Amino acid sequence: MSSEKQPIPEVASGRSSPSLRDPKIISSKAADETIRFIEEHGADVGELTPEKLKKLKKKLYIHVLLLVTFIDFMLYVDKSTLGQATLLGLFEDTGLTNASYNNLNSLFYTGYIVGQIPGHFLIQRLPLRTYISGTIFAWAAIVCLHCTASSYGALIPLRFFLGFVESSMLPALEITMSMFFTQQEVLHIQPIFYISCIGSPMFTGLVSYGLLFSKVSVSPWKFFMIITGGMSLLLAGLTWVAFPNNPSTAWFLTTEEKIHTIRRVQDSTRSSIEQKTFKRHQFNEALKDPVSWLFAGAGFTLMIANNLAYQQSLLFLDLGVSDLGSTLVWVASGGFAIVACIVASVLIRYFPGYSAVWAAVWCLPCIAASIGMVTIAWDKTIPLLACLLLPPNCFAQTWIISLGWLSSSCAGHTKRLTRNAMFMVLYGISNIISPQIWKTGGPRYYGAWITQIIVAFTMTPLLLLTIRYVLSKRNKERRQWIAEQAALGNHGEGYVEQVDGNETTKVKVDVAMLDLTDLENKFFIYPL
Repeated sequence: MSSEKQPIPEVASGRSSPSLRDPKIISSKAADETIRFIEEHGADVGELTPEKLKKLKKKLYIHVLLLVTFIDFMLYVDKSTLGQATLLGLFEDTGLTNASYNNLNSLFYTGYIVGQIPGHFLIQRLPLRTYISGTIFAWAAIVCLHCTASSYGALIPLRFFLGFVESSMLPALEITMSMFFTQQEVLHIQPIFYISCIGSPMFTGLVSYGLLFSKVSVSPWKFFMIITGGMSLLLAGLTWVAFPNNPSTAWFLTTEEKIHTIRRVQDSTRSSIEQKTFKRHQFNEALKDPVSWLFAGAGFTLMIANNLAYQQSLLFLDLGVSDLGSTLVWVASGGFAIVACIVASVLIRYFPGYSAVWAAVWCLPCIAASIGMVTIAWDKTIPLLACLLLPPNCFAQTWIISLGWLSSSCAGHTKRLTRNAMFMVLYGISNIISPQIWKTGGPRYYGAWITQIIVAFTMTPLLLLTIRYVLSKRNKERRQWIAEQAALGNHGEGYVEQVDGNETTKVKVDVAMLDLTDLENKFFIYPL
């Protein structure tokens, strides 16, 4: 970073007109949160050697990826408590019916939608450690309170507020990973990260299996709530101690490693690490960018199939599988999910640049299995179980790829948060609709399966392939522009305004420090 002692005229109301005219000249308040740390220590840090890179990556995988993965694991364990509770006596104790059970799933996602705006506001305003540990504590308390419910009416506020509290946790974890890992690393670690999500049925199934042998008078589903809620309370304490706000404050990194982490991410993305100021123009750009709506649309269409994960417990019973057998099937499902995640990660890592293609490929087994569910004779239990377990674990890979691509293909902190919120709102709306398609038509549910084939497993790949076409076209134009700029000696620089008394000076910085959006910063190359 170099300083140009140039007083900047026309300062009014604390803002200078050059900043308003040129996005490459911004105030220090609007710059990357790590800029001060880079100013103080960046000049003293040399190149990143292969040996240091290996050590740095090891730390990031252990302290960042492992922690966010465990948080995501507990997030999905707690989200799925209602589905497991159906096998442990919830229906009998609370008088639930199939219709009211599906209504509770819809209410959860109603809270999910309502919680998006306050949740994303808190993510931008609060340190991530504070937001995430506080959120985990709140959802742990709500899960524990489930065991006090004795009726459908008592479960209504609990499911709504659980959805409200959990609504923005996933975007917060995605943002955390994008702070510490490069664009390509984020894409190929996504499936590994989501082993925690779709592999969680192995844990919940084994816990349920053990609780089915409980001999005490208290219903097993209440013990299940206490176990999962208690684990989340412990996680809240761990997160408060160990979760990093951003690379510059990460307790497990040395000063040199913090600088290298920031540089690696910024060199990869050509965009900022974190920014705590809400920028209205970035918010507006996110709403006007067609790619934002295409991603949100893909989230909506795919999640039409998401209630299948909750409906499975009831379908197991329809197929004549015992409660004990159902818990073991859940464990087998989780094992298959883990294998699918590993395969997805390998494909993305060794065949990069085809995110939309791989997302589409994972929808093909879903279509085949769905056709099987409406054509195979109902007395063929084993083939039907295979068809029933295949779609949730395969379209989960499409979801994982889409969510990672959503975050990595966008720059500008406010724009990224806005795009995440758009995606999660339509995700929530779809999850409100999804349970309703299962309310009638059992046990075959022809309408539900056909709807999933058309909307979730066909339209979603088409939307993602459209995104790939748009971003490929933008990249082609940008690479040509970057080559022209390189010939002119422009390698991506901007200015940050710093105020010293009555004098405002411009300090030259890398464009990655300016928190520009992907449309403002033509040096940003979209990952495909």
